[in-house]
Amino acid sequence: METRRPYRSFVSYIDRSRDYYAAQGYTKPFAWSYHREVPFTRLTKPLSKCRVGALTTAGQPGAELQDLPRGKVRDLYALGADPPPQRLVTDDLSWDKNATHTDDLDSFLPLNRLSEYAADNRIGSTSARFYGVPTSYSRGKTLRDYAPQVLNWCREDAVDAMLLSGL
Repeated sequence: METRRPYRSFVSYIDRSRDYYAAQGYTKPFAWSYHREVPFTRLTKPLSKCRVGALTTAGQPGAELQDLPRGKVRDLYALGADPPPQRLVTDDLSWDKNATHTDDLDSFLPLNRLSEYAADNRIGSTSARFYGVPTSYSRGKTLRDYAPQVLNWCREDAVDAMLLSGL
């Protein structure tokens, strides 16, 4: 017999993010980035003909937290996807470290699975690069700097569809 719970049993990412930034001393509530007119569009061809890219909020190899000056935000990056890196930097990001880990890259950035899908013709191909975006409180920086650069990289790499994977 199924029992209904009186409260939510999931973690509300939006609520947790707002609480996290408030605890860091930000007085203005966190505002999610959005575009009224976005560069997204319906696919004009089947997924089996599309080049698929991947984006993560994990830091690039070598961007260890202890190497960054206090308060420095990670940089955007685009790295070769074949072969995929063994690890990405995730320890400084907020995720439930008691419930899971990021030791398995494919658990949060499935580059190997995308390559398998391309080999099986489930997707047309994979982008030669994957992209990393820093997590940032600044909605303006995200809209002004990060999103346009990722869009430019996707255009350079002829990406038709993107898998977005945040931590």
